[in-house]
Amino acid sequence: MRQKHFDSISIALAALAAVGIMGRAASSESAGAATTNRVFEIRTYTAEPGRLDALHARFRDHTTKLFEKHGMANIGYWTPADEPRSNDTLIYIVAHDSRDAAKKNWEGFINDPEWHRARDESEASGTIVNKIESVFVNPTDYSPLE
Repeated sequence: MRQKHFDSISIALAALAAVGIMGRAASSESAGAATTNRVFEIRTYTAEPGRLDALHARFRDHTTKLFEKHGMANIGYWTPADEPRSNDTLIYIVAHDSRDAAKKNWEGFINDPEWHRARDESEASGTIVNKIESVFVNPTDYSPLE
């Protein structure tokens, strides 16, 4: 189980680095860049068997817009390339202005009646998500920043 968690974080971090999307991220003062409190959150969702398409639809049609409404920046969304995890896993990264902002962003999202409607409609034929993992990450001072 621990290896699976590491694998999904590795996938997301590699994707994040590969597409160079870490602009505005915190960097070292010694590198001459301004420091910010911006944090990235890597989230891994494991869908119930046969429900990954419903999870994708919910994110595509509702969740990403609601994240933006509540101050989260959508960085990227991925599915593993190989089975068996390609059948049940969504990995994504959002950014928050700070850890305090992240807490406020999630509270706003969770309490949003629009989110409740979208969740309830998407789960009319059964639960979609089996497990959620979340890891907050900060770039290192040697990360390629834009």
